[in-house]
Amino acid sequence: MGSALRTIPGLLLGLTVFLLAGTAFAEDELSAGDTAWMMTSSALVLMMTLPGLALFYGGLVRSKNILSILMQCLLSAGLMSVLWIVAGYSLAFSGEGQFVGNLDKFMLAGITPESLWGTIPEYVFVIFQSMFAVITPALMIGAFAERMRFGPYLLFISLWLFVVYVPLAHMVWGGGFLAGLGAMDFAGGLVVHMSSGFSALAAALFLGKRRGFGKDPMPPHNLPLTLIGAALLWVGWFGFNAGSALAADGTAGLAFLTTNTATAAAVLGWIAIEWLHRGKPTVLGGATAAVAGLVAITPACAYVTPGGALLIGFGAAAFCYLAVTVLKPLAGYDDSLDVFGVHGVGGMWGAIATGLFIADFALPEGVSWGAQVAIQLQSVVFVALFAPLATLAILFALKAVFGDLRVEEEDEYKGLDLATHSESAYVE
Repeated sequence: MGSALRTIPGLLLGLTVFLLAGTAFAEDELSAGDTAWMMTSSALVLMMTLPGLALFYGGLVRSKNILSILMQCLLSAGLMSVLWIVAGYSLAFSGEGQFVGNLDKFMLAGITPESLWGTIPEYVFVIFQSMFAVITPALMIGAFAERMRFGPYLLFISLWLFVVYVPLAHMVWGGGFLAGLGAMDFAGGLVVHMSSGFSALAAALFLGKRRGFGKDPMPPHNLPLTLIGAALLWVGWFGFNAGSALAADGTAGLAFLTTNTATAAAVLGWIAIEWLHRGKPTVLGGATAAVAGLVAITPACAYVTPGGALLIGFGAAAFCYLAVTVLKPLAGYDDSLDVFGVHGVGGMWGAIATGLFIADFALPEGVSWGAQVAIQLQSVVFVALFAPLATLAILFALKAVFGDLRVEEEDEYKGLDLATHSESAYVE
């Protein structure tokens, strides 16, 4: 009897080791639940571009240009998806370079249906990340809407993917420079929104103002479309943020909750500010606010509590509202659909707020709160300089080869739907 009792601790120890080993082994196995969630998330992120962003931007432009916006979003989805498979994914997520990866996975070489990225097939990770590559260049469309030639636009976003987006994706998510610095960007405040927002401002300044800007009225032609687009973006963003957990787990649940919380706070905050400032709340303001809140919570969604998300949402309302209604008129630039004011400023605020409101459970071991705030500020400065400077280099190179990147004056007045695509959205 005593001998049997003495064996019990050993059996318990052995059972514990077995269970822990089994758990560790399971972490390297395919998870059907995680895979299903990530495939769903990928579809949700695609919905953000088509039809979400297309309708959001399409309703904001004048009726003579809506098809050009829809076409630009459509071609972003097609072109970026192809380029991502050919070389974008490899350059972003293979190799150990500080600023860009390598071509070891050119055309997805070496990846098979059995290849895993954590608990999901690597093919699923590839398609999830490709949806980010699709929407990021498309976000810039709004800044230079109604005035860029279609051919140069396709060349611009192709070059921009490899010169700006891919290096930033590698630097933040592929183990490069900004990751080594300690920058925290869960779902793309730096990589997606700051990069596109600051690049969009550079492109708007390079191309110049729309003809008649500041003189002729240029109101949105269809706000119901814009609100529908914003609603689709709100829903799709759950895949964008919660999907970035790459698993159906508590982190994804937190990201899901904070995403909705910050967005709701931004809508309430913006409407309150607009009501006080202009006397009436507007649908345009509410739709813009929703996107601003979504942008701002993106880098922080898995690193803050719901209370922190509220503060980030209210901050996004204040900062983005000021950027759109005060900064833009003062500076006089023609950011047609407020890409910089929402994505540039919102992404910057979100990246900084990630450090300001980071929860104790998310703070890296050995890093103080102040140190993380400083790291976030450094990463913001880096992206704010790198993205627009690289964008200007691309635009100057394209102009040197192809001449003026703007449409002809007559075509601009006629509208890009007819001038570029020989079609009209509204036939009487």
